Amino acid sequence: MRWSKTFIPTLRENPAEAETVSHQLMLRAGLMRKLASGLYTYLPLGWRFIRKVEQIIREEMDRAGAIEVMMPMLHPLELWEHSGRAKVMGPEMMRLHDRNARGFVLGPTHEEIITALAAGEIRSYKQLPINFYQIANKFRDEIRPRFGVMRAREFIMKDAYSFDADDTGANKSYQMMFDAYKRIFNRCGLTTVAVEADTGAMGGSFSHEFMVPAEIGEDRMAVCSQCGYAANLEKAESALMENEWDTHLFDIAKKTTYQEVDTPNMRSIEDVSRFLNVQPKQLVKTLIYLADTQVIAALIRGDHQINESKLKKAVGCETLTLATPETIESVTQAPVGFAGPVGLTAVPIIADPAVMAMPSMITGGNKIDTHLLNVIPNRDFKPAKIADIRVVTQGDRCVNCQGTLTVSYGIEVGHCFKLGTKYSEAFHATYLDAEGKENLLIMGCYGIGVTRTAAAIIECNNDKDGIIFPWSVAPYQIYLMAVNPSNSELVQLAEKFYIVLRDAGFEVIYDDRNERPGVKFKDADLLGFPIRVIIGDKNIKQGLIEVTERRTKQTRLVQKNPETLISAIKQYGV
Repeated sequence: MRWSKTFIPTLRENPAEAETVSHQLMLRAGLMRKLASGLYTYLPLGWRFIRKVEQIIREEMDRAGAIEVMMPMLHPLELWEHSGRAKVMGPEMMRLHDRNARGFVLGPTHEEIITALAAGEIRSYKQLPINFYQIANKFRDEIRPRFGVMRAREFIMKDAYSFDADDTGANKSYQMMFDAYKRIFNRCGLTTVAVEADTGAMGGSFSHEFMVPAEIGEDRMAVCSQCGYAANLEKAESALMENEWDTHLFDIAKKTTYQEVDTPNMRSIEDVSRFLNVQPKQLVKTLIYLADTQVIAALIRGDHQINESKLKKAVGCETLTLATPETIESVTQAPVGFAGPVGLTAVPIIADPAVMAMPSMITGGNKIDTHLLNVIPNRDFKPAKIADIRVVTQGDRCVNCQGTLTVSYGIEVGHCFKLGTKYSEAFHATYLDAEGKENLLIMGCYGIGVTRTAAAIIECNNDKDGIIFPWSVAPYQIYLMAVNPSNSELVQLAEKFYIVLRDAGFEVIYDDRNERPGVKFKDADLLGFPIRVIIGDKNIKQGLIEVTERRTKQTRLVQKNPETLISAIKQYGV
């Protein structure tokens, strides 16, 4: 492609709206332009880049036996109401009505649509296993679109859906997709960590997220360096710390009853621990929630944070929200900040194991300006359930091997779910086995954020001068330039090598602009094409051409004949 025949509107300065490196570079390099918050138009180079990512995905999905289809982006709302997810998705799902006032949604994902298809088309075990996939636009009304296409309102996603006769087959399908994902991200030049994850609104029995370690990531993961355990922080578990409390404290605590202490207007953990001159870990937070329609109390240590995903699963509810001040006062007989488990009989208590392991604790007194000292679990209160409901923190012990957990940020680029029969039951998607018996289809679903993967590639492959595209996904593999466009000999050579390289199977962008060399060099660095071939006045007099690798900036001078040039490019390992 000749530069003069395409459209590459580069920018010299970082746009004020761009917070992350990938967002800045995708705008500066002319890969995309913003239409509105969370909505982007992909320009020629950006679209070539995304299509390269899509092609890798297609090749690996086809290799794994999946079959490509294309489903509507506009869905009847009744399908989502039928599965029960219209309520679960809430305002994130974009809704509209047609001229007949019939409800529709712009698809955020396609479980309902594919399951309805399977229910109507799959009849026999002989049709199984089968895996459908598509690469299509998705829509989610993000409360705060940010980081460019990392979190957009319209984005491109690959979603796949497997159907099997039994759990054994479903597990095999899951593993095939898991392995395909590893190959996809590796070919895209990304290092990923597969972490256990919460299934969330998708449902199902288990799932894995593929995370790209990055400081700008919105997700956090806990990883054990010893055994390799890895989980999203919503899912991650940790073991109780050994010998965290002096054993004699347990004996001392048992000898005394709890006592009230005045804590005037001391509502927070920080305020109370400072006022009583104790550590936050000696206190217990009592948090009042509305779980669906039931009010519950959750207990965690003062130095820990509640994990609402875990609490939701422990309670078995679909919705979970903090109770209103009015509800809290009605249940505890005290204003916000003074709730405690002692005497709290009106609601079930869910306690974290770390709370139950404390020798004694300081809690709210269920009375204004009052806390209780020396509260002992199982003596002064008995929880309805003990469950891990806290967020894992840096330095916690691994639940598998007692190793140390490291917490870091990551970008979620892919997610695999074992769905089981959640959607099959809702849509009565069944098949007849060899004996003629009707059985529910076992499902899995598998998503890759295509545009998010593209952003992650740039986030992880750049330097101070611009993008460094991996060869596999570069919009063009080779950048070709004649330094002095007024020198006809250089231009003729550039034209010749443009054809030679293109005929050799390389994707070449020929910078034929009548611009100063400095402008061209800066654009070449910004756009990050893997190999730069420069035909300059001085070198050509010696019969040489300059070949530079963008990633290492290593430069070689090679003879100006096609064979030598092609050989030199291949020596860079591309």
